[in-house]
Amino acid sequence: MIEALCPDSDSTRDAAAALAANLRPGDIVVLTGPLGAGKTTFVQGVGRGLGVRDRVTSPTFTLVRPHACVNGRGIVTMHHADVYRVDGADEVWDLALGELVEESAVALVEWGELTSGVWGPTHSTVTATWEGEARRWRVSGPLAEREPLPEGWSPC
Repeated sequence: MIEALCPDSDSTRDAAAALAANLRPGDIVVLTGPLGAGKTTFVQGVGRGLGVRDRVTSPTFTLVRPHACVNGRGIVTMHHADVYRVDGADEVWDLALGELVEESAVALVEWGELTSGVWGPTHSTVTATWEGEARRWRVSGPLAEREPLPEGWSPC
């Protein structure tokens, strides 16, 4: 497990951009944490790290929003999903995120813990918790085990 303590939104975006360097095509990353913890802000940072040039906003009502990426690592699309409003695992299965990321994409799923059985054992989880005004981001799963350790992240 690795973690980063971020005192504000800018440092959250910076930490997430650094973490993006360790993403690989096919990765599914579930973001968990309380409402207002900064999950979308985190995804914005990952998008910056992957070379997303369009605006990253919450896909709460569209459920999944694809973003084209420009980088040299073979990731051409970042799928940003928000499953807060889905009624159950069946609706999440219908999104077919696993199929969308098979070749050259990654998926970041806000509120993915609501349907954890869908993602399987190979997904990574990013959890946000509050520490005063700061956010502590903890990453578990394959993404946390990759080298090198992203700048601003430490083992925990």
